[in-house]
Amino acid sequence: MKVLHVVTLHTPTNAFGGPTRVALNLAGGLRGRGVDAELVTLGDGFPPGRLPGAVEGVPARVFQARYVLPRFEVSGITSPSLLAGARRLVRSADVVHVHLMRDLITLPVAVAALQCGRPLVLQTHGMIDPSDKPLAKVLDALATKRLLRRADAVLHLTAWERDELEAVAGPGRLARPVRLPNGTALHQPRTRSGPPTVLYLARFQTRKRPRDFAAAIPAVLERHPGARFVLAGPDSGELAGTLDAVRALGVTDAVRHVGPLSHAEALEAFRAADVYVLPSVDEPFAMSLLESMSVGTPVVVRESNGLAPDIERAGAGRVVHRPEDVAAAVLGLLEPAANQAASRAAWRLIRDELSLDAVLDTLQEVYEHARKAPARGSSARSASGRN
Repeated sequence: MKVLHVVTLHTPTNAFGGPTRVALNLAGGLRGRGVDAELVTLGDGFPPGRLPGAVEGVPARVFQARYVLPRFEVSGITSPSLLAGARRLVRSADVVHVHLMRDLITLPVAVAALQCGRPLVLQTHGMIDPSDKPLAKVLDALATKRLLRRADAVLHLTAWERDELEAVAGPGRLARPVRLPNGTALHQPRTRSGPPTVLYLARFQTRKRPRDFAAAIPAVLERHPGARFVLAGPDSGELAGTLDAVRALGVTDAVRHVGPLSHAEALEAFRAADVYVLPSVDEPFAMSLLESMSVGTPVVVRESNGLAPDIERAGAGRVVHRPEDVAAAVLGLLEPAANQAASRAAWRLIRDELSLDAVLDTLQEVYEHARKAPARGSSARSASGRN
């Protein structure tokens, strides 16, 4: 079986974050099970003429990103050559798995799959919700609603996301919703030494609230004057303000800014940390939290995080309701006994409930169901496909 994973963007600095990480994890895991999984995406930030042909061992068709609507950032990039070959691409696959957002790549490729009658699985990562923005309304009318209604499966992370998708598609119109949590590989539990280390590893973006991380530093230093704080991740507009906040708080000597990290470097950063803090709001199901817990590093999250109920139930970290509660949560997890207990709980949560293997089992069932389902597209399933 050949599966195309279509995601908007891949960059050397992992600037697009979660959706690309999920697509790579799923495609890599499927290949380990003998499935011919490939990545289709745009590339940006690579040297001229050096777009990769594979990403982390996953064969990739990477097309140069063109910013045709710069004001819309990632939603405004496209590739004329990818769009011109979209029908040929989707006809080559047994299943087209699109990591859907309102953009000029995933929407048209998903429409091409529907028009060509190929089995279509959509995964939205919390990126499709009701919106009154003019562009969103136009895209929904042209494509999004039809895709959500006629795909063979729509994968959602939480019941909340399913309700949001239902609101976009229309009551009772959402095509076969299937809950598929993000999963990650399980790694050997960390062994820590040295001064306490607290990590922020995410995009520097308003919704991620990196300044809430910075604001917690002075209170932690009062009790742990030797503590170290690491800021990692690509900039999406909040880096300068976060570093300004660090300087204004007088804690610069305790903070190290390391910039964007590769996947392997990120795992090492999680291993080196005593606590990982992700203070973002309305975060659907952050991959960074899974990867932190996969090495046994406890986490601090806001209550609006999609993983908050699981973290709280398992005792894998702390859930806070206000930004000013972050420092107390970190201090609690820096107590040795509490840290060890949360570390074990975090690792077990991944092992027992959020492992990549469990996710892949569900996903392969979704694919088989999609292949056997009657065509929802405007034409019958192509006889030239590998059925």
